[in-house]
This record gives sequence, C-alpha cells and structure tokens, in this order.
Amino acid sequence: MRIGIDLGGTTIKAGLVTEDGKIRYKSAIPTGAQRHYTEILADMAKLAIKVCEDTGYSIDDITSIGIGSPGSCDAKNGVLVYANNINFHNVPVREEMQKYINKPIYLENDANVAAYAEYCMGDKNEECFIAVTLGTGVGGGIIMNGKIFSGYNGAGGELGHMVIKKDGAACTCGRKGCWEAYASASALIAQTKRAIIENKNSIMNDMIDGNIDRVDGKTAFDAAKQGDKAALEVVKKYAEYVGCGIANIINIFQPEKVVIGGGISNQGDYLLNPIKEYCTLEVYSGANIGGINIEIAKLGNDAGIIGAALLNE
Repeated sequence: MRIGIDLGGTTIKAGLVTEDGKIRYKSAIPTGAQRHYTEILADMAKLAIKVCEDTGYSIDDITSIGIGSPGSCDAKNGVLVYANNINFHNVPVREEMQKYINKPIYLENDANVAAYAEYCMGDKNEECFIAVTLGTGVGGGIIMNGKIFSGYNGAGGELGHMVIKKDGAACTCGRKGCWEAYASASALIAQTKRAIIENKNSIMNDMIDGNIDRVDGKTAFDAAKQGDKAALEVVKKYAEYVGCGIANIINIFQPEKVVIGGGISNQGDYLLNPIKEYCTLEVYSGANIGGINIEIAKLGNDAGIIGAALLNE
C-alpha cells in the first residue's frame, strides 16, 4: 500500500492507494495556507497516518508516500522550491515529513502527478503522453517513455504559460498573452461575463438572475446547448483558444495522446469535438494529425492522489 497526498492552497487531500493505483480510502483537511510550512507539513503527516489508521493499517504497512504540490519542485532532493499560493520557498518537504514518518517520500508538481496518474491508469503504451488541466489556471504534465519530464531544474512542463497572443491579456505569472489567460476556467468565466454585458437579450442573463457574480464555467455551455447565439460564440471562441494551445503542443511534441482534465472537461464531446476540428486544421501536418488521440481525462479529482502515490525513484 502507498499514500498519495495532494497539497493544495485550500485543501490537503490524502489517500491510501493500492500498488495498482486504486484508492482504498481518502480524507481531507484545510491547508491553512497562511501558516508556517512546519505547521502545514506536520498536519500533512498526521493526515497520512490517519488514512492508514482509519482503515485498520499502520504506517509500517506503507511502502512510500508521494506528494503532489503546486509550484516548482526539486524532486531529487525533495525540496519545494517555490509555490506562491502556499507561500513556500525552498521548503525541505522530504526532510520535514520524515521527522514524523520514516518512509521514502517523493515530491513532484501537482500537474505532473495528475498527468502521471492518467498515464499509469491508461494503457501505458505511449512514448509521449501529455495531460492538460483546465482549472483556475492551465496545468500541464508531460510523460516521456514512462517518466515525468520536468526539465533540468524541475520547473518544466508549464504549458499554460506559453504565449498564444503577443501583448495579449495579462496573466497572473506577469507575462501577457499566455494560454492560461485565454483557456483557463477563470478566463472562460471572464469571457462569459463580457458576453452577458454586451448581449442583454442573451438567456444567460436569465440563468444568472441578472447577477453577474453567479457566472461559472458552465454558464456559457448550458446556454449554448439551448441555442443562445451569444453563448454559442463564447463556447466557439473558447474551444479555439484551448485548441490553439493543444495544436502548439502537438507541433512541438507529436504525442500519441493528449488528455484534457479539469472541471471544464465535464462538457465532454461538446468541448472535445470543436477542439479536435481546430487541431485538424492547425497542426503542422495539416488534416493528417498522425493518429494523435485527444481525449477527456478519466480520473477527475482523484488524479492528484493516485499520481502522487505511484511516484517512485
């Protein structure tokens, strides 16, 4: 048995995971991100012990503990170099956790472990496999020859921060025109709000009862499925933004498979089909995209726990 931990800015989730990637039990606690890292990691260790004890296991029964964290990780040394949403800077995560649990502890970026989970729980035949997560930002994970690729310094794979429009919309990273600024769920919400303001007769106004703060990632999709013209335009443009980034990824890596996760991916084929159409037109090889598969990710919110648990040397 292994333990996988998904460290987030709001919540820490941990799960007891079998060697073949099945979650036996999971639990969660608030992160309390404003606290010192020693307090957060102490609570993380306690949560890891709890998920064992709640299922009748001991920490001695555990093979290893894997942690998926936001930010840039030095996986070799178990150090979280930088994570702005939990204010960690050069934090010795492995060393600190091993004060409480004397087990092998692995650390990796959260988007990377989600990609690794999708790869491991799939057919594992791909030499190059890429996962994209459409959430508050745009996360990316690259798996090459069964291993996570993160560059020489652990900071690679930040696919959301390639620029798709020079001097375009401001991104939270400080650049302008990043893919994240156009293809994230946050960007979709902003695009939907603008469409509602500019189209007073759109049924989206009725759906939110005139309260713009009620707009979410589903609003435009729900209205588009009812034929609303403004919503259809939002969805079309958004799919093109997502497709633009994926076409770039295909041109660079020529992966056998790209999977799309995050809450927006729940739209399934309604999102996927226009993305595929766009990529067919935009990838370097033209209409023949070489058998590359673009699919919806399968593991949902469990990907972080599973991928972290499956980390190894």
